[in-house]
Amino acid sequence: MAEKKTLGRGLNALLGDATEDYAKLDKLRTGKTVPIEQLHPGKYQPRHRIDATAIDALAQSIREKGILQPLLVRRDAGNANSYEIIAGERRWRAAQLAKLHELPVIIRDFDDQTTLEVAVIENIQREDLSPIEEADAFQRMIDEFGRTQEEVAQLVGKSRPHIANTLRLLALNPRIKAMVDTGELSAGHARTLIGAKHADQLADIIVAKGMSVREAERLVKRDHTPKTKTPTTARTPSTKDVDTLALERSLANVLGLNVAIENEAGGGRLIISYETLDQLDFVIDKLTVTGAAPTTRKADASDVPTTPPASAAKAVADRPSSTTATPQEKPKLSVSLKPKTIQQVR
Repeated sequence: MAEKKTLGRGLNALLGDATEDYAKLDKLRTGKTVPIEQLHPGKYQPRHRIDATAIDALAQSIREKGILQPLLVRRDAGNANSYEIIAGERRWRAAQLAKLHELPVIIRDFDDQTTLEVAVIENIQREDLSPIEEADAFQRMIDEFGRTQEEVAQLVGKSRPHIANTLRLLALNPRIKAMVDTGELSAGHARTLIGAKHADQLADIIVAKGMSVREAERLVKRDHTPKTKTPTTARTPSTKDVDTLALERSLANVLGLNVAIENEAGGGRLIISYETLDQLDFVIDKLTVTGAAPTTRKADASDVPTTPPASAAKAVADRPSSTTATPQEKPKLSVSLKPKTIQQVR
């Protein structure tokens, strides 16, 4: 009954005033064929670049089989004979190369927020977006429409940590972003470069050597090493002996992490630096007593009563001076682990 009433109003409007906009009747139809020149790309298209080779291949397919799936569009607010493409811009471009004059469309009355969300979801489902394009689209949802990361995650069917990690890519410089867009770097490789001082040079090395993400992490860590070791060097101007350096290298080879031994009068410190939780778990596993399960939970006062807070991302093993230990008893080993603070990019 509701459909008949709507149709009656549309016909009355058409017959009562021949000059009235034909769009009032046309709005009853959600699917139709429109001239290709009446379509234009949407302002909320999340894709940054179009692969010309892929468009040529799609155009050839369209010449042979036609358009198999209609484009999703909405009407322009100021022009009843113009339509903004929500999903299907690649098909529209390929259809122009194929010399088609009309295209099938599905018309929806979407507001700006829904238009952006539908465009992002449609592209993510097709896996058409690069990680940087995803990050830009997620950030627009947050900035322009007040969405939280949790809400964005629910909308696109991803986990909240995935949304947060993807948004971190926006902190990269334009050259690294372009490398991710073109597929030269994966999102995992790119995240290792966030905050790196020589990100461009490191990215070139990663690509040239075909490094894995774990190898890239170690490369970036080595690039940071001189900066983090400078204060230590200033405090301990004395050079290390050959045996100490050899022991450092031996421990570093076993752990795969940066190890420093600082000798002091009657004692010293063993410093094991880490940058990722995986590395922390590995260190804890090595230091944990046999049979105890490794854990990355924060230590409380009952766990490590005498260890002071760590000021950097490292594991520090302090052994007491000879003045506090009797000749018959072995020095005790206390361990403090604290991960480096990572600033979330929003």
